[in-house]
Amino acid sequence: MSSYADIILPLALPKRTYTYSIPESILDIVKPGVRVEIQFGRTKVYSGLVEKVHNTAPDYKVKPIVSVLDQVTVVSPEQFKLWNWLAEYYCCSLGEVMAAALPGHMKLSSETRIVRNEAYGDDFSSLNPDEYLIAEALHIQEEISVDDARKILNKKTVFPVIQSLINYGVLFLREDLQEKFKAKKISAIRLGEPFASKRELLKEVFAELQKKERQLEILMSFLVLEKEEPFVRKFALLQKADVSDSSLRTMIKKGIFEQYDQDVSRLGGYEDELAEADVLSTQQSVALVEIEKQLHEKDVVLLHGVTGSGKTRVYLELIKKVMEEGGQVLYLLPEIALTSQMISRLQKTLGNEIAVYHSKINTNERVEVWKAAFSGKPVMLAARSGLFLPFTKLKLVIVDEEHDPSFKQFDPAPRYHARDTAIYLANLYGAKVVLGTATPSLETWQNAQTGKYGLVDMPERFGGLNLPEISTVDLRQQLKSGLMKSVFSTPLLENIEGAIADKKQVILFQNRRGYAPMLECQVCGWNAECKNCDVSLTYHKQTNRLRCHYCGYTESPASTCPACGSGKIVLKGFGTEKIEDELKLFLPNARIGRMDLDTAGSKSGLSAILNDFEECRVDVLVGTQMVTKGLDFENVAYVGVLGADGLIKFPDFRSGERTFQLLTQVAGRAGRKHEQGRVQIQAFDPDHPIIKEVLKGDYKAFAERELKERFEFKYPPFYRLIQISIRHKDPEKVKIAAAFFGRTLREKLGERVLGPVIPNIARVRSYFGQDILVKLEKSTSVISAAKNLIKHTSELAIGKTGFSQLIVVIDVDPM
Repeated sequence: MSSYADIILPLALPKRTYTYSIPESILDIVKPGVRVEIQFGRTKVYSGLVEKVHNTAPDYKVKPIVSVLDQVTVVSPEQFKLWNWLAEYYCCSLGEVMAAALPGHMKLSSETRIVRNEAYGDDFSSLNPDEYLIAEALHIQEEISVDDARKILNKKTVFPVIQSLINYGVLFLREDLQEKFKAKKISAIRLGEPFASKRELLKEVFAELQKKERQLEILMSFLVLEKEEPFVRKFALLQKADVSDSSLRTMIKKGIFEQYDQDVSRLGGYEDELAEADVLSTQQSVALVEIEKQLHEKDVVLLHGVTGSGKTRVYLELIKKVMEEGGQVLYLLPEIALTSQMISRLQKTLGNEIAVYHSKINTNERVEVWKAAFSGKPVMLAARSGLFLPFTKLKLVIVDEEHDPSFKQFDPAPRYHARDTAIYLANLYGAKVVLGTATPSLETWQNAQTGKYGLVDMPERFGGLNLPEISTVDLRQQLKSGLMKSVFSTPLLENIEGAIADKKQVILFQNRRGYAPMLECQVCGWNAECKNCDVSLTYHKQTNRLRCHYCGYTESPASTCPACGSGKIVLKGFGTEKIEDELKLFLPNARIGRMDLDTAGSKSGLSAILNDFEECRVDVLVGTQMVTKGLDFENVAYVGVLGADGLIKFPDFRSGERTFQLLTQVAGRAGRKHEQGRVQIQAFDPDHPIIKEVLKGDYKAFAERELKERFEFKYPPFYRLIQISIRHKDPEKVKIAAAFFGRTLREKLGERVLGPVIPNIARVRSYFGQDILVKLEKSTSVISAAKNLIKHTSELAIGKTGFSQLIVVIDVDPM
């Protein structure tokens, strides 16, 4: 009897799986969860994944499996269940889920480019003959294709050889070439020579410094810190000695001290001595007991703690308990690159028991973390992609900052929400979930209020500190009185100056990058627009270019209007680049840094900014919403918000919720350690209900008001939404397809279907679009029937003659 295997391919294909025959020679090693090399189409070759082995022949001629790539399964039954749920719930193909779930080194195809890893060196003596030939070819050519590898080996089957060389670290796949996280650099101080090797000479130094009180205090503080820490941080030394940087520089010039950069691992192995965690506060102890109690009764608990309340310390105790019981913990963070402080904090206590996984680490690191999860590594700290790791003993999932929109995957499919997926994943393993945030999403809050989730409150900041004092500045009054200085109100500038004078730091928040969002003619109203998208181009002063933030198109700014020839071209609006530029004019002695996608787009750039701010080499940090996430700097005393109105008036039913979350989170960066911080919000409408609720720190009042509106207008959490975006380069075809979609859905779903409508931005990357929104009551049967109808209608629309290039994006639970 012939044997067959159903194979998942990492492609957006209409069928779930494709059936291949299993040759007799490999029958014993083909099983669910292993990867196999198969031919798809006439010439394409892929590594597919075996989902099922059976004896039922399909009704078409099958091709044989070429080879088996794995000796053991790489995907577990629980992972298959998760994949199937994702494909079903988020209306996408199983292949799209596979493409998102498996790290790149597990997805080989005939188009894959193979690149030499220079770090391996040129000693190939331990390789077998086939591996040696490929390695030698890469040593000569640096990069080859899979077809080149076939010619070199004179074999059709080369995937097993390539996979083996990936595991050895001899080569990379081009699509997976990623820069490693660089070690965090800390400015540190040590004794100079000859004092470092001959400590007895310090007696002479002490004698010399008797009349120099500040320098003597620095030396004494250094000797104390040296005994307490593995190395002496410059910032800690200056703080302990309570002196200025100039006194320390004098001692460095004398040769008493040396300043150097100390590497502190952010994401790699932890090499410093482990430290005991801080003693729990009363509030933390009570919260911990309450969480454990509620987790006995419920699968999910919301930890609602104000910013700076010490939620991380509670997580740490939960993690340690799971580790003692031999289980695994998945700790999800919204953006791994912005939470290096969290990694560092956990590593100090857990050391190498923690592994980090996200899309920015390179192939070798992903291989190691994947294997570590499979072998039972206790703690996985990850961005949303960590949900796909092969856990074996998962007992707890922590979703930190569960409200953050970064947990939602937008492109490509599956367009899943990591928080919701984490809850399903935990259910598969019988694990528990803790959701933590100061500003819960309204879906989570409603589940906690109705008793579906447990709820634990931490209403006070750690150490008894007060929450920051928040006030507003009425921009209408400032403009009317002529008190505005560029984009800054007088109170804002005065408070920045005051904080710097007190040797404190400042964060300024504006959720728009670039210098100015519009270049406009004052005579005829022309403005510079993207040639591919229906949006204005943003001016970036640093590069003197206009740039589209949707497709990346750039051009030089016009000096005269191309429409009327006028020279009256002006920049309108302001972004982070302009704030930084203008602030230098008003505060010429201030050290100003900027953190947005332009400056922190690379890991090294981000690390440098965070290090400089943490080490107090920057007085004022100007940033987009990046500055609201995961930052815990003890010296920040003042936070200014420059463009609150733009957040509130964004045309989206979630704009109020996002505004409250962003303003509360950025305010929470102030005064986290030693004294109460101050926050000022510049707004043209300071009496807006959301701003008033932020001022009071009254989340419950905000949630109650917002939930009433959501219920009245049939929005989540009371209704489920599915958004369908229809795109094509021909606007007429978009119109026809959207009308067909609307008619077909409305026949079965009636008034639940809204649209089609042209979106706010009608054209993006040369594709025109129309949107349809489906509002569904929370009924499993209704939602399931609607999803099946939407998927079927999508297949019909794309299958129409002349519509093969139509793109249909189905977004379940859009953000």
